[in-house]
Amino acid sequence: MTNKKNDPYEALRYKEFRAYLVARFLITIALTMQAVIIGYEVYEITNSKLLLGLIGLTEAIPAIGIALYGGYVADKSEKRNMLITFVSLYTLMCLFLLVVTHTNFANFASKQTIVFLIFVVIFITGIARSFSGPASFGLSAQIIPREVYQSAITWSSGAWQSGAVLGPAVGGLLLGKLGITTTFIIIIVMLSIAIFSLFQIDKKPILFTPQNESVYESAMQGLKFVFHNKVILSCISLDLFAVLFGGAVALLPVYAKDILHVGAEGLGWLRASQAIGAIFMLMILAYFPIKKHAGLILLVAVFGFGIFIILFGISTIFWFSMFCLIMSGALDGVSVSIRHTIVQLATPDDMRGRVSAVNSMFIGSSNEIGEFESGATASLLGTVPAVIFGGCMTCVVVVVTYFISPSIRKMELK
Repeated sequence: MTNKKNDPYEALRYKEFRAYLVARFLITIALTMQAVIIGYEVYEITNSKLLLGLIGLTEAIPAIGIALYGGYVADKSEKRNMLITFVSLYTLMCLFLLVVTHTNFANFASKQTIVFLIFVVIFITGIARSFSGPASFGLSAQIIPREVYQSAITWSSGAWQSGAVLGPAVGGLLLGKLGITTTFIIIIVMLSIAIFSLFQIDKKPILFTPQNESVYESAMQGLKFVFHNKVILSCISLDLFAVLFGGAVALLPVYAKDILHVGAEGLGWLRASQAIGAIFMLMILAYFPIKKHAGLILLVAVFGFGIFIILFGISTIFWFSMFCLIMSGALDGVSVSIRHTIVQLATPDDMRGRVSAVNSMFIGSSNEIGEFESGATASLLGTVPAVIFGGCMTCVVVVVTYFISPSIRKMELK
């Protein structure tokens, strides 16, 4: 008999969680495929590196700006239907992109009009993210028992990382082999299957009861909760600074072309390396979940992440650079697993949407802002010094957190 306490497949034994996992994987791979296609198309039309940099910022601004309201709406709504609604919006936006980028449309619309419409879609996608993220977070907690959260988070993170690895590779391959129209059709099919999977989940009760307070006051409750919970705040802050300062992804094209001299194919492997490391680590954590000394392990993982980013920054050997990125991804997988488990366990059921919104404000959009920071720092200091600086700042944040947050040092996940 399998010991239930150590059963790595415990969460997968729940039918609704399996449906949720399929949907999460397909949504992730579809949206990352779409991001690759959008970037390629915008650069193909404009040949502008500045517009490439603005793509992430265009999505991040609405995602951050209305995140608290999105969390409030998620808490007072039935989460399955809310998630289905916004995945349907993603699907409609993809259909719109299919039309806008089609050859027949380009025959009577100017290039400026096409690019403008693409950026409108990116902006709307950022808005949808503010609502779909909290809805997904709240729904995942309602389809499994509390004691299965850590197993579920490990598999859920693995599904996301797998989609993040496959999305850019599959998107680029299909774009080159089948063309932009067929690739968009495949993305629409994936999102449609995701919606079908979500319909396999029963509607869940609404646990939030509005009090005599304004929408603004209610939305701000999530922010107040996070800032009053020292453990959650410390975990989110750690992850935020690790991504903000340690994000070398924006500079990978420079490393591939000018430092490692491996070209486009090498760039593809470099981009996939961190996610590959995270997937392997999450598979290990499925069998050996972290229970004891979780806080110390989290601090060590983020510190190690910073060290491997520094080593990547100074490396001029391709295989060693890949190794550093794989290890940084694996350590980031440890951080993600612990942080998500803490947030799930410590958040009251009626506040999951609002707390998830705060989490997405700090973490979900830090990738785009981190890429902007990396590019700005590289322009001032140079590419290698910028990456080394980011890794060092990540390590400094860990040391400071160790001394000012005893609660995280003592944290357990028993």
